Amino acid sequence: MSKTPLVAIVDDDEAVREALSDLLLVLDVACRTFERAEAFMAEFAPDRFDCLITDVSMPGRSGLELQERLRELGSSMPVIFITADTDPDTRVRALKGGAYACLTKPVNDEVLFHLLQNAMDHAGRSRRNDGRDPTSDD
Repeated sequence: MSKTPLVAIVDDDEAVREALSDLLLVLDVACRTFERAEAFMAEFAPDRFDCLITDVSMPGRSGLELQERLRELGSSMPVIFITADTDPDTRVRALKGGAYACLTKPVNDEVLFHLLQNAMDHAGRSRRNDGRDPTSDD
């Protein structure tokens, strides 16, 4: 039996967290929300979350720093940035750091859902191809 996909949402803006959570609920995608990167990292475990949706600019650790830390820990979890930051350098840094996508607010729900589905499908294929039994809980 495969586990239900779980998406983490990390954004310091409560309205954004709630809107994303509501959208995923309507789309029948389970999620957990966190107001800061540090709160997410306190609950992070390899393979617990199937995708991360995060903002770039947040108090404490930024979304870019969060992505960098996850990569240092060996995580290949897809990261989708949703940001109000329109600086092209930010987008380039996010994508060079391994982000699956970097979207500018406001985000089209259909575009986000399509990217999320593709990211989780890609992550699932990567897990199946890494030699581990995808049905095990190790």
